[in-house]
Amino acid sequence: MRHWLFKSEPDTWSWDQQCARGALGEEWVGVRNYQARNLMRAMAVGDLGFFYHTQSDKAVVGIVEIMAPAHPDSTAPGGVWDCVDLRAVRALPRPVTLAAIKACAELADMPLVKSPRLSVQPVTDVQWAIICKMGGLD
Repeated sequence: MRHWLFKSEPDTWSWDQQCARGALGEEWVGVRNYQARNLMRAMAVGDLGFFYHTQSDKAVVGIVEIMAPAHPDSTAPGGVWDCVDLRAVRALPRPVTLAAIKACAELADMPLVKSPRLSVQPVTDVQWAIICKMGGLD
């Protein structure tokens, strides 16, 4: 299993909205970056990801599961852009802020720190474990 991070502006699509979709999940649409698209193409059903709120929150707030492999984004004409379907798994007991991630030396190589604009990012197993612990999941 691989791990990922999905960034969303809460005004556009929030953790609460993701949770409200329940078992149906939701397409992760609107990604218009080739690197992020290619990362989604590498995802497998059952992989887990962090749900990250951008803007004012700037924090990992929950965990999602990939429930459908990459397929054409229904909001993009022409078939160039793909998306995956995600379902909410659980909220973090304590959101993990970007400031806390940047303050942790072991997370200095995370794309969230080094390439903050990328909306879909890989997360290593070590980074996953550290952020889960910071967020109150043991």
